[in-house]
Amino acid sequence: MAGFSQATLERIRAASDIVDVIGAYLPLKKTGANFTALCPFHKEKTPSFNVNSHKQIFHCFGCHKGGDVFTFVKEYENIGFMDAVRRLAERAKIPLEMEEHPAEQQSRHLKDELLQIHEQITQRWQNCLLNEAAGQLARDYLARRGVSAEAIKLFRLGAAPDAWDDTVNWAKSKNYDLPLVEKAGLIIGKPVDATTSETGGEKDSKSAIRYYDRFRGRLMFPICDEQGRVVGFSGRILTGDEKTAKYVNSPETAIFTKSKVFFGLDKSKRALLDAQSAIVCEGQLDLIACFMAGVQNVVAPQGTAFTDQHARIIKRYVDEVVLCFDSDEAGQNAAVRSLDHLLASGIAVRVAVMPKPHDPDSFIKANGGEAFRKLVAGADGFFDYYLNRLCAQNDAASDKGRLAILRDMAGAVRKTGSAVLVDKYAQKTALRLGVSPEAVRAEFKKNPAPHVAPRESGEESFDVAEPEMTRPSAFEFHLLKLLFLHDDLVPWASLHLDVEWISHPQVRQVVAQRLAAQRDESWQSLGAFLDACESPGIRNLVTEAVTEERKMPNLEQQLADVTLKLRNQFLDRKIAACLQRAGQPEISDADKIALLRESQQLREQKRAGLFAAGEA
Repeated sequence: MAGFSQATLERIRAASDIVDVIGAYLPLKKTGANFTALCPFHKEKTPSFNVNSHKQIFHCFGCHKGGDVFTFVKEYENIGFMDAVRRLAERAKIPLEMEEHPAEQQSRHLKDELLQIHEQITQRWQNCLLNEAAGQLARDYLARRGVSAEAIKLFRLGAAPDAWDDTVNWAKSKNYDLPLVEKAGLIIGKPVDATTSETGGEKDSKSAIRYYDRFRGRLMFPICDEQGRVVGFSGRILTGDEKTAKYVNSPETAIFTKSKVFFGLDKSKRALLDAQSAIVCEGQLDLIACFMAGVQNVVAPQGTAFTDQHARIIKRYVDEVVLCFDSDEAGQNAAVRSLDHLLASGIAVRVAVMPKPHDPDSFIKANGGEAFRKLVAGADGFFDYYLNRLCAQNDAASDKGRLAILRDMAGAVRKTGSAVLVDKYAQKTALRLGVSPEAVRAEFKKNPAPHVAPRESGEESFDVAEPEMTRPSAFEFHLLKLLFLHDDLVPWASLHLDVEWISHPQVRQVVAQRLAAQRDESWQSLGAFLDACESPGIRNLVTEAVTEERKMPNLEQQLADVTLKLRNQFLDRKIAACLQRAGQPEISDADKIALLRESQQLREQKRAGLFAAGEA
């Protein structure tokens, strides 16, 4: 798999002091040799989050999460390891060298170029909105909609001039090849002989292609990825031309896939993690209104289409979604269509219904952010909402209406696969229709459970729970502290410690890796070791062991004592196993004598001490 060289990772690590990096996210307080803060990964009132500047690691004694600077950025920003490395490299102004194939290098180079173009055209359109006559219509529109200057700046809104070649000429002034700008989705190219109705545009003499701007005379909303990088745009028309689409969005490019991007997620992700609930609204202005009113756990898909990719992305942050689409029929239908993908990701769903004729933006303008917050807090569960909607759409007093309600309600609730929910809503449906629950249960059973697509294999998952790890014994935990806090003790341990003496499987695994690194001289640093840990539980165990660094006298003697204790406990377990087997009624006399002799030899080995023959 393509990745960064170890030398590059170590260079970035060395340039990214963990105290400085975490201090940019959290207020750290010096406490003894370490720094402390309220943990960002779980709610607490007393600080249990520790940052060790000497070892360049962090560990929370409350939730037991720990790691190095890469792990912190990865966990806090909720991004992959590769993106965490890139984020820290950008911070340290270190160019990245990747171990990848030529095709991968070419793909990365194209993406970097497209990101650069998007960032620069964002700045161009921001300036147009704020300072140019061409941005007056957009300024007037935002003023009518009550969008503040603070919101315009935060969301980097802009204005595309109403011209066929403004972006084309801008690209030429920046020395960008026009085919590359077309790949960015900012301009459109047509063969000259096929261009019959458009006027203006820029002809490319090399390819007989005429280029013209995709976005013309529109209010521009930059669409960012989870890292805050502009990857696409949504442009709203500012005139009343009914023949022109109200919104024009970027086409899919090497950096933009509509079904995998939420508008506003880069700004709301911390609020999502804190609230463990996401408000999903329909449009950019709805989201901006919510965010600026203090309701910041909000995202918006591009349009009303909520995809399975959207559901998987939002599942990384929250366990519950509150759908808050427009009050019109299109918005409510979109809420219903979202159910399948959300259920497949195991997300609880509620629906907040805007009173007509409001959308979230107009509701907040009329009633304020606190009223909107209360409306969301009181949102019905999806199936309560859906039952109300079906009863409003169908005549529950007629046979035809009853059957339609039963059919659609059964089809929806059976998608959950939950017998409890099926029975609950069979009772609620029966109450609404004035019939017996038994009859509704029978009708529900007639409808086969609809298929909900499972997650496709091979997709990256961020939410797989790791089995809970048992605590190691005090002696085994002390061994971790000695070996990972004091590198000079490791050579002695590699000669005298048998990892089979360690009973805790994770401690045995991590000690074996540490000793192997000593023998083959591959040890680089604690940070590199933590990055290589496949299990977060193991990484957390190591960071807990080394975070509390205390002065301990006679370290060599402590290691010898711990090693002896682990060896003796191992022998005691073997002796007990021999005696247990010898006491079995089906064991032969010869085997019993052999087992008793073996247990006696083990006792003698224990009395001989650690440095008996064959152990020195």
